[in-house]
Amino acid sequence: MSNISNAFKKENLAGEVLNALPCGILVINKDGKVVRLNNVIEHIFGVTNADVIGNGFGQALCCVYSCDDNQTCGTSDGCSDCEIRRLAMTALYSKHKKKRRVSLQVNINSHIKDITFLMCASPFQFGNERLSILTIEDITHLKSILPQQSQEGFWGIVCGDPEMKALCETVKQIAPTNAPVLIQGESGTGKELVALAIHKESRRAHSRFVTVNCGALPEGLLESELFGHVKGAFTGALYDKKGRFELADGGTLFLDEVAELSSDMQVKFLRVLQDGGFERVGTTHTQQVDVRVISATNINLEKAVADSQFRKDLYYRLCVMPVTVPPLRARRGDIELLAKHFLKEFGQESYRSNVKLSQPTLSIFQKYDWPGNCRELQNVIQYALVKCQGDTIEPEHLPATLYSNGENGVVRHRQASKIDEDAVLWAVQKTGGNKRRAAELLGVSRSTLYRFFDRRRRQS
Repeated sequence: MSNISNAFKKENLAGEVLNALPCGILVINKDGKVVRLNNVIEHIFGVTNADVIGNGFGQALCCVYSCDDNQTCGTSDGCSDCEIRRLAMTALYSKHKKKRRVSLQVNINSHIKDITFLMCASPFQFGNERLSILTIEDITHLKSILPQQSQEGFWGIVCGDPEMKALCETVKQIAPTNAPVLIQGESGTGKELVALAIHKESRRAHSRFVTVNCGALPEGLLESELFGHVKGAFTGALYDKKGRFELADGGTLFLDEVAELSSDMQVKFLRVLQDGGFERVGTTHTQQVDVRVISATNINLEKAVADSQFRKDLYYRLCVMPVTVPPLRARRGDIELLAKHFLKEFGQESYRSNVKLSQPTLSIFQKYDWPGNCRELQNVIQYALVKCQGDTIEPEHLPATLYSNGENGVVRHRQASKIDEDAVLWAVQKTGGNKRRAAELLGVSRSTLYRFFDRRRRQS
């Protein structure tokens, strides 16, 4: 009996300790089920211990918040893209802590709140069971004391270059209206960030910002995703489901890759824009919504209309306020700012906030054309941070594609006539003056390197 009594005492003590902590504690097992939480979690998410313990992650929490897709999944383990679940499950099979800042829309007693969390997930072995412990700290109040716009950023948009400063001014002008916006720009330029900035600057900022990638979903699922369905509408429709339009009621719906909409979906979408009405799949009951539509595409939609690949009437409905996001090569004043921003972001995640970029590296960044735009720069920084074991990212830590291409399997400098002086000087110093090894390090031929030195000698 004493053993049982001691067990109860230990359990009560553990519960009291957890509840005394100022941050939220959430424990998830390898099956994705919640096994423990404290009072702070109950307060943040508006759930009770009885609602959550023993349930799958989706049943426990996805019913009260919206993830990146701004949609409750309704499944037991939670959608695979859910930030909280992904962080928790990643930690289960990792030796290190995973830390991330996450913004969610939480539905507490039918009231939608935007909350920003600082989350840290750690693996924990309890007997034979592998667990993931999440500490969740509400830092929403910190955002309120920060300026919306700094020298380098506007709602997450780095805008040091005049081109981007002008874009941010355009956002401020069009945001207060309800006019549909069409954002055009190359892939990776940050069109979704611009859309979110428009939403945050609008009168709809306290309502939902709902996203849907028109190119990522098959046509058979897209209609259900946009308009929802009723139970029994088709095989697998086990419950009523709200569509993105319904979820965005009173807020903003962002349609990424809108050019990928099929002809049939374009017709249905046009009707919603015209009268604000739609039907869930499997019913004839018309629902009315108040939604502002922001769409984005990386193709020339006007040309698509001319080629009969996109409906003209829908185009003019979407393109009331056109916005063009310039490619990274046209806003070189932002390259260094973006690189340092990404470095800081990834550095914090990996607990390496002391890493910096060398001048030769920054020089290469400025000379490169960035066909993948901001997304490519982000990937390059992440790659370099992994390759660099010290505190300074040098050209040797960059992917070879930054100053070379792989035509016919031969690595050549992307433009021999524009070989970077800082990179050459770094390579020569790195190799102790050995020009053959310096050429190999730069990914150029020796003749290219010799021509560079000849040209430099003639100019001096």
